[in-house]
Amino acid sequence: MIIVLKPEASKADADAILARIAAAGLKPLYMPGTERTVLGALGDERVLGQLHIESNPAVERVTPILTPFKLVSREMHPEDTVVAVGKVPVGGPRFTVIAGPCAVESREQMIATAEAVRRAGAHALRGGAFKPRTSPYSFQGLGQEGLDILHEAAVRVGLPAVTEVVEVADVKAVERCADAFQVGARNMQNFRLLKALGQSPKPVLLKRGMAATVEDLLLAAEYIVAEGNPNVILCERGIRTFETITRNTLDLNAVPYIKRHSHLPVLVDPSHGTGVREFVPPMAKAAIACGADGLLIEVHCDPRTALSDGQQSLSPDEFEAFMRDIRPFVAAAGRTL
Repeated sequence: MIIVLKPEASKADADAILARIAAAGLKPLYMPGTERTVLGALGDERVLGQLHIESNPAVERVTPILTPFKLVSREMHPEDTVVAVGKVPVGGPRFTVIAGPCAVESREQMIATAEAVRRAGAHALRGGAFKPRTSPYSFQGLGQEGLDILHEAAVRVGLPAVTEVVEVADVKAVERCADAFQVGARNMQNFRLLKALGQSPKPVLLKRGMAATVEDLLLAAEYIVAEGNPNVILCERGIRTFETITRNTLDLNAVPYIKRHSHLPVLVDPSHGTGVREFVPPMAKAAIACGADGLLIEVHCDPRTALSDGQQSLSPDEFEAFMRDIRPFVAAAGRTL
């Protein structure tokens, strides 16, 4: 529930109410504002009702949070959250582009691609060291060697790095080498992993699962935030439907829904959403128009030789043209690149 205190309520009043909430075994939240203080209480609704907090003379009103996702909802947090990936803000007035190869394949490939996306104007670098693949015979990534290469490339070009983490045992290693974790579609409901990431201070880019509803995605984000890490970025990357003309169906309906019901920033990944290089630019422009806070784009220095997802990766020249082409769309959406 949300507890709005009266304007004249003191810090002592707030502390007393928070202590009652905690004593009942519930999670208290303290959210001071410029005009008045708002408190939160998370837990069993039956226990919440027994506290009769609305009777406290310092309380103006008590409102239940109706959505199943509490901490990531706008009911609890009406203002947009801006998440810093390194020094790059995601959310707010700036439109963010994170670009790089699907997988780190070699030092030469990663540095060449990093330099290309930096020249074209990308704000952050992506690259996978651990690659969960549908087939056990597909390239699985370089592991720790890939993390080291990604870190070197990111430092060299001066961009923050984003990379996928696939299991709890790798969290610390990824934390040392990258500026943000990515949770891929296959791990969106790996709840042990989500809880572990909730105990890290670094941002988490959470991708929607291939068969997940938007509510599933928001509840997955709730796992991370409930563990203490508020720095979550959501990513729409397409869902699997009966349609076969593209790799996935890019569900852009999800973007305005999430923006209305959650305060977390939202990126769109048209590379995985379509699986077709030629479709990435038009779907990226559509994502900008429907309110996305940024894009996740796959770029490879030579897509013809890519070990993973070459068919949906832009070349450096194509990415440079892409960044030029989206500028008027970003400006029309009231943002800056």
